[in-house]
Amino acid sequence: MTDLDKGASDSVRHTFRAHQLLIDGRSAFVEDWGDLSSTPLLALHTAGQSGVQYRDVAPRLAEVGYRVIVPDLPGHGRSEPCAGDPVTDLGDYAQFALSVIDLLGIEKFSVVGCSIGGKITIDLVTRAGSRIYAAVAMAAGAGSGRVSVRSLKRELVDIAAPSRTERTYWGTDAVVGKSVSADRRNMIARMHCREDPIVSNSDLIGWGNHDVRGLLSDISCPVRLVVGSDDLWIDSDEVRRDASSIPRGHFELIDGIGHYPMEEMPDFADFVDTWLRSDQSAGADKEAQIA
Repeated sequence: MTDLDKGASDSVRHTFRAHQLLIDGRSAFVEDWGDLSSTPLLALHTAGQSGVQYRDVAPRLAEVGYRVIVPDLPGHGRSEPCAGDPVTDLGDYAQFALSVIDLLGIEKFSVVGCSIGGKITIDLVTRAGSRIYAAVAMAAGAGSGRVSVRSLKRELVDIAAPSRTERTYWGTDAVVGKSVSADRRNMIARMHCREDPIVSNSDLIGWGNHDVRGLLSDISCPVRLVVGSDDLWIDSDEVRRDASSIPRGHFELIDGIGHYPMEEMPDFADFVDTWLRSDQSAGADKEAQIA
């Protein structure tokens, strides 16, 4: 366990733990921020990326009262690939996330995820809604994502083409919101160029095949589906309909933000805290009225 300085000009310190868990015989790396007594919050990253996407917001979420659990999904970041690598079923990632939670001895938790992490979040609430206080799924809907699975499979044959990095950079840049500064936009796009293209394509195949719309009406916990107004990859109307199909569902459209809210929004942690608290409170009020 290590206490890390938040910054040279800031005397606030945050408790940070790193876990190397063994899941199905493979090493899984997990960041663990905040007090052990705080409400656990599972944070899930996007396709091809890792928990590093939460590097700026995990300390702030710990400040406002969460124990932030940030795993690198199998084959991403510092986690080893799973035995069935590469993963093309996002349900496998959902089960991995539950294994992380179980191995850390956590019974109930909240969850936030973006892009494939958003889809995994929706999958999790269909599997384990009774264990989840509240969920925030960003840049994702419950139906299959709009990609050409056939093309993605074909790309796996020639994935190391020199143009891949440029496509990743400019494709990421294109879906960052207009409210984000040029320097921050460049940082987000540059960080995305680190990803393993085979893992990224496999993730996107999972994105294109994953569909849990038939399970939405059975979800028991509050779920907020969040879309950035500048996200070119997401149909906000479809996501709004998904939210309306969830008994305790909410829809949120954020102006000037694109596909990566946790990297684009300087006040992201405060938004998440507000969403989770308000959704839990509304759910508690509704249960009291029924009782």
